[in-house]
Amino acid sequence: MKLGVFTVLYQNLPFEAMLDKLAEMGVEAVEIGTGNYPGNNHCNPEELLGNPDKIRSFKRAIESRGLTISGLSCHGNPLHPNVKAAKDAHDVWRKTVLLAEQLEVPVINGFAGCPGDHPGAKFPNWVTCSWPPEYTEVLEWQWNDVVIPYWKEEAKFAEQHGIHQIAFEMHPGFVVYNPETLLKLREHAGPNIGANFDPSHLVWQGIDPVEAIKKLGRENAIFHFHAKDTYLDQANIKVNGVLDTKHYSQVLDRSWTFRSVGYGHNEKMWKDMISTLRAVGYDYVVSIEHEDMLASIDEGLMKAITLLKGTLFKEQVSEMWWA
Repeated sequence: MKLGVFTVLYQNLPFEAMLDKLAEMGVEAVEIGTGNYPGNNHCNPEELLGNPDKIRSFKRAIESRGLTISGLSCHGNPLHPNVKAAKDAHDVWRKTVLLAEQLEVPVINGFAGCPGDHPGAKFPNWVTCSWPPEYTEVLEWQWNDVVIPYWKEEAKFAEQHGIHQIAFEMHPGFVVYNPETLLKLREHAGPNIGANFDPSHLVWQGIDPVEAIKKLGRENAIFHFHAKDTYLDQANIKVNGVLDTKHYSQVLDRSWTFRSVGYGHNEKMWKDMISTLRAVGYDYVVSIEHEDMLASIDEGLMKAITLLKGTLFKEQVSEMWWA
């Protein structure tokens, strides 16, 4: 496995300065945003597509520092009921596919998106319960009329351009938010659909990330991995449950808070996750995503790098000599 970083945390640094910084910190791979929510400060498809010289220069800057690109990330909502918002997200997605083809990057990370509750809706509607019955009707319309047709078509488009790994973050607020919904979309849209497995979005839902890795790993459905932690405030959970709309800055009042690796769950949990990834055959990049209100970017990232360096397996498994 390789240790990587989602580079948007240093989006204010120039591209090559960002690469220098991460290489000096001991990182081996970079996950780069191409637009939508992650922005495109370090990689604007419109500037690179159709420009072989810029493509070569971009790749050279990364490879000359001993780095690789683990994935291009364009997290957005191409299913948004607002036509312009959906088109903007869709256009970034399609340009990211074309760019991944030219850069020879195998994985594109993103969200599955979320439609509204009918064709004339104004905002997305994330359904979280089956009753009253109109919620079930909304959910069936979303999946059958919007989600499945869109991603079946886009999976074909990606495959036509040599991209066989569309990696969705299972994120509440979007139709794919847990292993069950990911596998549902994979069943209908094809094996090109898989996970950018981010435990931080699962644990606050009550999901055991180790068991989720086993479930998806048995289906060969883990394409990329985000290393981000979540602290669960059990006192607040006991009173208010895990659904929480308070701003992330209200750390003392929230039921859960994103943290640097090791500050939500101990090293043993991270070793269990890394071991399970190896057990299911995942041998790609563990990409750190830093979103911690209590740690500076540099310090929080360095602590995550330090912990993960001690947990990743770097050598191939040897022959079982003891049995």
